[in-house]
Amino acid sequence: MRIAQIAPLTESVPPRLYGGTERVVSFLTEELVAMGHDVTLFASGDSSTSATLEAMHPVALRFDVGLRDTVAPHMLMVEQIARRADEFDVLHSHLDYWPFSVLSRIGRPFLTTLHGRLDLPELAPVYDCFDRVPLVSISDAQRRPLPKANFIATVHHGLPAELLAPLPSRRPGYLAFLGRICPEKCPDRAIRIARRTGMPLKMAAKVDRVDQEYHDTLIRPQIDGRQVEHVGEISDAEKSDFLSGAAALLLPIDWPEPFGLVMIEAMACGVPVIAYNAGSVSEIVEDGVTGFIVADEDAACGAVRRLGQLSRQRIRARFEARFTARRMAEDYVALYRRLAVKSRPMLRVVT
Repeated sequence: MRIAQIAPLTESVPPRLYGGTERVVSFLTEELVAMGHDVTLFASGDSSTSATLEAMHPVALRFDVGLRDTVAPHMLMVEQIARRADEFDVLHSHLDYWPFSVLSRIGRPFLTTLHGRLDLPELAPVYDCFDRVPLVSISDAQRRPLPKANFIATVHHGLPAELLAPLPSRRPGYLAFLGRICPEKCPDRAIRIARRTGMPLKMAAKVDRVDQEYHDTLIRPQIDGRQVEHVGEISDAEKSDFLSGAAALLLPIDWPEPFGLVMIEAMACGVPVIAYNAGSVSEIVEDGVTGFIVADEDAACGAVRRLGQLSRQRIRARFEARFTARRMAEDYVALYRRLAVKSRPMLRVVT
């Protein structure tokens, strides 16, 4: 199939460091190419891919220090893609609702994977207006705030099978926090859990500008470099080492997590996940198998004490069974074929 992958321009594909959506777009794109599909990736010019790269901005917007309007490059990208739509059997957008108006008018099959939270009140009128746009959720929990939206499937994220792996030489000796330092991810809870259980906590996390005050006020004063350590953002190349040294990954979230890529990153390294039961958690974590789903700090501390009940080998095996990039790509190809044939009933889609 001729497939267009349309990525946000905020980060490169894959991102240099933090960037869940762009990382998933990269995994999907590379797997589709490996499966023999003709894929064009519309992304920032500093992206790296085995697909055909169409650079829609010279560098990721996050690193363009002179850029003041981040909407303009995305608007231009959508228009350029619409003008080239006949080159593709299907267009796969990862831009939320931005392209709906344009792509709905071009008569070419397209679908949109939604990567963010959908419980904001201003979103419902948009999806009510575009009630025929095919949508893909990344968890069943994500779609609950929009029961009338046109979801055609849920496709859980996946990682390349060998991207991350357990390192037998690493002896688990600390609790890990990986992702962003922000109120909804609750690193303050992770710190309290670590202190109550007497375990060291290592945080590999990004601090966005909007969360700087939260970090400076509540988190930084608790970082002592001994029991609580902040190692900063890390790349994919560093994650196997960081996670393999952890007794567990803490995910004490306080928001409707749409998916939580960090959970399957931990599983790929055979590391248990201790997570609060919010958003997608119960779909991703198998309680008592790949981790523990908890309701509060007391339960989280109890889960830390029960980590010896879990098999790191079995956790890795469950990752391989459920969360590989190949499984994700196969799920999407099935959707692409369905949409392409529905759009042109006489078409026989050639793989």
